[in-house]
Amino acid sequence: MLRWMRGSLLNAQSDDEDEDQESNCRYENLFRQLDRDGNGKVDIIELQEGLRKLGISVGKDVQEMSREEQDLLKAGDTDQDDQLDFEEFMQYLKDHEKKMKLAFKSLDRSQDGVIEASEIIQSLKILGVDITQQQAEKILQSIDTDGTMTVDWNEWRDYFLFNPVTNVEEIVRFWKRSTGIDIGDALTIPDDFTEEERKSGVWWKSLLSDGVAGAVSRICTAPFDRLKIIMQIQNVQSKHIHLTEGFKHMIREGGILSLWRGNSINILKMVPETTIKVSAYDQVIRTRMALGKTGQYSGILNCAIKIMKNEPLGTFYKGYIPNFLSILPYAGVDLSLYEIMKNYWLDNYAKDSVNPGTSVLLLCSASSNFCGQLASYPLNLVRTRMQVQEGAPQRNIFYFFQEIFAKEGLTGFFRGITPNFVKLIPAVTISSLVFEKAQKTLGVT
Repeated sequence: MLRWMRGSLLNAQSDDEDEDQESNCRYENLFRQLDRDGNGKVDIIELQEGLRKLGISVGKDVQEMSREEQDLLKAGDTDQDDQLDFEEFMQYLKDHEKKMKLAFKSLDRSQDGVIEASEIIQSLKILGVDITQQQAEKILQSIDTDGTMTVDWNEWRDYFLFNPVTNVEEIVRFWKRSTGIDIGDALTIPDDFTEEERKSGVWWKSLLSDGVAGAVSRICTAPFDRLKIIMQIQNVQSKHIHLTEGFKHMIREGGILSLWRGNSINILKMVPETTIKVSAYDQVIRTRMALGKTGQYSGILNCAIKIMKNEPLGTFYKGYIPNFLSILPYAGVDLSLYEIMKNYWLDNYAKDSVNPGTSVLLLCSASSNFCGQLASYPLNLVRTRMQVQEGAPQRNIFYFFQEIFAKEGLTGFFRGITPNFVKLIPAVTISSLVFEKAQKTLGVT
């Protein structure tokens, strides 16, 4: 987050006649402090060290600081020598101030020279972004330096002077990354990637990082997924197996590697839909492979071929209805609770920052995911029961709900849920850590 050290160095007078002269003086004084070796040019090292020495924070962590500073250097470096001379430095700041002035005026809807919380709410609402009064006030607090809970032009300019954002939409994206504000699917802000990020390849590196993180997380927690499926299809008369017995049973039957049986199709689903479309029947193949005995299937293709030979084509779509219906309670509960918990923390515990932090966001994510899975689990259980049916007659969704309730009661709808919840915290933690590591490796942060 950018915070400008206000003082004599960047104190511009409001007198229009002296504005250009004083701006030039500010730029020159600042450039001299950044140009540590006095050679008339500022490189990335001098920029990083100089801004920190002046008390100017660029980004919320070291990686983000480096990226923002590199973007700043690239934006002003017109001769592309990886350095800024005074003319480039001054021209960049002048051009950037003009852009920030336009952004300031667009948010200052009353045109009274200051931005208030209500104006931030109103302006973001036009862009399709809904935030609360408390969130708007937190944004103001991060920019406001005189405690008035309003932001004047000088505060706005100083705050964004070294942030390479160029318009209100990019400012909203910046606020989202630094505050956790959900910008939803607004048409005027179609994604989280700026034009520069798309051109530089940040978009595919971020998507790749996300895919790698998801794949590693699923590999590490796959044994719990297979155990859950095994526990879901137990007959009510059979002896219920528990975590320890379940893992021992899988290892005895097929060795250590059997713990990951059926996980390959699960990983395929991590590939973006634009690259490969895995249809609804992937769940059927995954379930059959997870429940198969050692040597029964040699792989995904072999499993699909055997189903096609021995069963009707509709087999691939067994459980489609409960699978589709389960999306509604899961997504509804997961997304709504995440926002409720995140906003509750911001409204009641955030002090001088609107950034909840990684630990809080992880806790919100894990908790909302837990509740989402709890709400949708009965439908997932019925889906699994339908997918393992072989031969005739084929039972529908209503039959299984009635059977489970009649024979096992309400608790029967949650059979196998224990391994599902045991894997939750490890899955979220592994995914987060691998995502950060992948981004660093690919140079995204």
